[in-house]
Amino acid sequence: MFDLYLVVDLVIVLALSVLSLAILLKNKTAELNRIFALFVTCTSVWIIANYISNDLDNTPRTAVIANYFVFFFSYNVAVYLLRFTNTLASDTEARRIFNKWRLPMFLIGATGATPLVVAGAQVQGKVYAVHFGPLAPLYFITLITIVALSVYVTYRNMRRSRGDQKARLRVLFNSFCWTFPGLILMQAILPAVTGWFGLTNIGIMPMLILVFGLYYGVVKHRLFDLRWVIVRALVYTLTLGSLSVFYGITSYYITRLIASFNNILLVDLLNVVVIIIIASAYAPVRKGFNKFTNKFFYQDAYDSEVFLDNLNKVLVNTAEIRPLLRISAEIIEQNLKSNFCVFALKESGSSKNPLIAGSTNNQSFDIDLNLLISLTSKLNTKIINVDYLPPHSEKLHRTFEDYSIAILARLVSETSRSVEGSGFLIIGSKKSGNPYNQQDLAILEIIVNELVIAIQNALRFEEIQGFAATLQAKVNEATAELKAANQKLKDLDASKDEFISMASHQLRTPLTSVKGYLSMVLEGDAGKLSAMQRKLLTQSFNSSQRMVYLIADLLNVSRLKTGKFVVEASLTNLAEVVEGEITQLQETASGRGLTLSYDKPASFPDLMLDETKIRQVIMNFIDNAIYYTPKGGHIVVKLEDKTDSIEFTVTDDGMGVPKPEQHELFNKFYRAGNARKARPDGTGLGLFMAKKVIIAQGG
Repeated sequence: MFDLYLVVDLVIVLALSVLSLAILLKNKTAELNRIFALFVTCTSVWIIANYISNDLDNTPRTAVIANYFVFFFSYNVAVYLLRFTNTLASDTEARRIFNKWRLPMFLIGATGATPLVVAGAQVQGKVYAVHFGPLAPLYFITLITIVALSVYVTYRNMRRSRGDQKARLRVLFNSFCWTFPGLILMQAILPAVTGWFGLTNIGIMPMLILVFGLYYGVVKHRLFDLRWVIVRALVYTLTLGSLSVFYGITSYYITRLIASFNNILLVDLLNVVVIIIIASAYAPVRKGFNKFTNKFFYQDAYDSEVFLDNLNKVLVNTAEIRPLLRISAEIIEQNLKSNFCVFALKESGSSKNPLIAGSTNNQSFDIDLNLLISLTSKLNTKIINVDYLPPHSEKLHRTFEDYSIAILARLVSETSRSVEGSGFLIIGSKKSGNPYNQQDLAILEIIVNELVIAIQNALRFEEIQGFAATLQAKVNEATAELKAANQKLKDLDASKDEFISMASHQLRTPLTSVKGYLSMVLEGDAGKLSAMQRKLLTQSFNSSQRMVYLIADLLNVSRLKTGKFVVEASLTNLAEVVEGEITQLQETASGRGLTLSYDKPASFPDLMLDETKIRQVIMNFIDNAIYYTPKGGHIVVKLEDKTDSIEFTVTDDGMGVPKPEQHELFNKFYRAGNARKARPDGTGLGLFMAKKVIIAQGG
């Protein structure tokens, strides 16, 4: 015979036992889990004992013993319920009071297993009626007081708590409010007052509400952190249940449809087909229930690895501060499913003004950053949750409410009171209305650490960009000034060249006249000269000759600058040109006590040369040797035909050029340090022009 009360009792016991077993397997050392297991054990014994106590198949003696179990374990159910609510709410004050009254409560509860509470039992209608002893009123008053304390502790801590904890306690409080009044009324008060103990069987029914509340808290609000296990078990139960119902109905109608044909083989064949269909449908059906349960229980769920990976890609690949903040805010908002996500920075790199950036819908978000900094600087935490604000923070709580803030993350590298950080990550409440859980807060803790580094890098990058732009403007300005100064120098240089050219032309005419007259006097055209006169005039002639060469150098330099330096080549006997220059300089060399020798080649080919300019080159080389060789020195001039080249060499045993300065030879206006001391009046143009002339003629 079907017994509804027994089925309900077994369902409640099985549901609570499965939940208790899962909790203990997850963590059997946790105090909350062990207390809940004791609560479930006492509840299960109480429910089974209650059923046995009402079974008329038992003797009155058995009914009395069963009632001993009922009253003893029902009392312990209330005691462990109070311990459970105190531990869940972390209510130290309530736990202290509980420990103080533990022994008296135990002694009163122990009377439930004695004739002092259960004096006897006799058949009344379809159940046993209990005769109560003298301590029954005290027992019931204490039992009801303990249950009321459990409800009160749950309510008080629900009001004090926030977030997930508040949601868990709310579920339990609502379950208690629906379960315990019915239990107390039908299990204790009415049977004691009316003597109708048939209500005790029906009185177990409210426990279904508590079972549902516990499972709902596990699945929806992570009570005991078993949601995944419960949801997956529910998926498999729904899948197997729906497929079993489908198979049963289909098999029943197949049997009835084919029965008229009396063909058992056909029935078996169709059943096999149905089984194959069910086996094939198992995966799609389970997938469908997965989607359904995920949508209902995991509407705020997200893949944390994908979340962090997508955000890291943005932080690594985005250098500019505004795109970095906007895209990061969009990723955070989409994954956490929040109403908004906004960054508020004290400054934006190159600008000292606050920077507010978020998703495209939240660009007008306005908040007093200085106020937030002053309110949060004393909090040694990065993530500030509105559900867990510290006591005496009414002003901060009002600020959160004014701006609809649920999470405020300080963008700081360390949680020191002396560090303000670069700003805040501001997140609104979830679109679903659910509070942010521990997974969300842990993810945000990781994100903030990465964001601090990325934002600092982006701000530095913006500063560098601003500095680079400023530097480029300064460079452009300096370049323009340099160009103007350079052009001015070019103009001055051109004026100088023009002046040198004009002055050289003007000097060359009178100097040529002076040199000509000196030559005539030295040759005796003006009469016989004394030795002293000849010596003085010879020195004057040599000086004028040097002046002619100097003016020629200046004119050539000027022509090089203006592009008028032209080589006018003609057939020239270089051996005779060298000999002519040696003849002119021989007297100068002798006057300085030097030996100047030249071994003229017997035969030498004619060359295409600019005789005037090559003569100047030869004179410069030999003249340098004369002036920089001390008295008693030797100067050897050679001219050699080496088939593929002509070499003109002047060798002396003078002071020479120091090695560190030799690389400067042939530069315009350059003179070695020792040369400047030996001959202060030099110009440094001789070797420069010699090189230009030689190169211009292919040498």
